[in-house]
Amino acid sequence: MPETTAFRSVAESLDALDRSRFESLRGLTGALLVVDVQHDFAAPEAIGHMCETPQDLQNVQDAVGQIHRLVGGARATGVPVVWIQLETSHTSWTVNNWLRNGSRDIPLGEHNPCIKGTSGAQWYGGLAPSDGELVVSKDSYSGFIGTTLKADLDQAGIDWVIVTGLTTECCVHSTANDAMQHDFPVIVPSDACASYGTDFHDAALKSLALNSSMVTTTDVVLSHLATSEQQVSA
Repeated sequence: MPETTAFRSVAESLDALDRSRFESLRGLTGALLVVDVQHDFAAPEAIGHMCETPQDLQNVQDAVGQIHRLVGGARATGVPVVWIQLETSHTSWTVNNWLRNGSRDIPLGEHNPCIKGTSGAQWYGGLAPSDGELVVSKDSYSGFIGTTLKADLDQAGIDWVIVTGLTTECCVHSTANDAMQHDFPVIVPSDACASYGTDFHDAALKSLALNSSMVTTTDVVLSHLATSEQQVSA
């Protein structure tokens, strides 16, 4: 993912910059954040009508597969996995209803996504927290707004984060930006998040790379985790 030259002043190339970024994280504690991989944001029957093309629907499923790989890699190397889920109600965050419908007072009805306690809010694709893994519930876009996420990460001694999930331009983008503004270095694997339109996904990644995050791939992140684990073991 290209970045402007203004953000490369201490590196000869983007590859060198990425190597420097990874090297600076050695010995520090990272966490994998899984954002909103839930039925209403990922299941074909829930999102098919929102996807611009069949490929966009497939991209969501592919991203879920990459998140599976990252969760497995994180667990295998002792990196904490943090699960961030949207849980809404008919009265929560009414300004979002104003934005979409022109009024805060229009009943949201059953179309509200991820209503707490319903099947729409359940984890999707075989992904789910293991015993002892942190689960944070939110009712807005960012995992940090109105939640204990920052305090939880600090208490766990987390120094940097990998942000994955759905959708790239919405809750992933918001959570990654807020993580950076809370002083966490942020890595976003571009293939472990997705949108319902390629343009949204690409634009969000470009914005993240410019302003808040190191945008890379799942393979690169897994390689870093494995190398870090080998160094710790040695």
